[in-house]
Amino acid sequence: MTQTAVLLCGHGSRDPEAIEEFELAAAALRPRLPEFDFATGYLEFSRPTIRDGLALLAERGARRILAIPGMLFAASHVKNDLPWEMNSFIAENTGIDVRLGRDLGIDPKLLDAAADRIAAAADTPIPRSETLLVVVGRGTNDPDANSNISKLARMLWEGMGLGWAEVAFSGVAHPRVDAGLMRAAALGFRRIIVFPYFLFTGVLVKRIYAHTDTVAALFPEIEFVKALYLRDHEGVLGAFCDRVGELGDGQPAMNCQLCKYRTQIIGYENDAGAPQAGHHHHVRGIGTAAHHHHYR
Repeated sequence: MTQTAVLLCGHGSRDPEAIEEFELAAAALRPRLPEFDFATGYLEFSRPTIRDGLALLAERGARRILAIPGMLFAASHVKNDLPWEMNSFIAENTGIDVRLGRDLGIDPKLLDAAADRIAAAADTPIPRSETLLVVVGRGTNDPDANSNISKLARMLWEGMGLGWAEVAFSGVAHPRVDAGLMRAAALGFRRIIVFPYFLFTGVLVKRIYAHTDTVAALFPEIEFVKALYLRDHEGVLGAFCDRVGELGDGQPAMNCQLCKYRTQIIGYENDAGAPQAGHHHHVRGIGTAAHHHHYR
């Protein structure tokens, strides 16, 4: 077995469908990385945990593990929780070199994937110029991560020739989905495409679609369309492979220019220099179990 391995790190979910989709993407990724041993692990709710995945790869002979975040943007999970998991494992397994990759970020491959999902939803006679796009992010308490949703929405709006774009968030940040959709409905467009910028389904994606149905019932004159999230699009798999390649070539540095943990950002001044620590001890490994074979 190769001494270098890849661990695909998921967030985890209480929704079995979310775990199933993550594992399907992992299964599709595995043949693209034939030179590596391969496993998955989750931060919360699901098994195997991140630590389980690291330990499994080490037991199978890995001496260098490339940990790839299965997360779109660098908020607290990528900046705090995953590094804490890696550092804790390294402290107890000094012979194992664990390297953590960067988030998927705003990537040309993911932009193409998002455009494909939106274009598929826009396959009706209403012109794009009369279409408003609502991009829905997960929402965090990290303004840098939240601002990426606005940048992504703008790039899709202009690049696809849509009439307008708005952003909303499923939680933590504002505007929330229901408020964002009500605002969008008041802007006079004939069609509204709701695009959850999520990798996989889960409680939040299903809630976004439910909010869409509720608001659509209030505005029968507007065509509301629910676009599919990213899932296992070719662009997603390609972006994951790129992150593995980055770690293989060296240690990639995240863009920390506006990171609230590195720089005093307005409204979050006290977060600068906060200690790096995990925040998922109480939900690590509980809930949904992932039934798979670690893609030997």
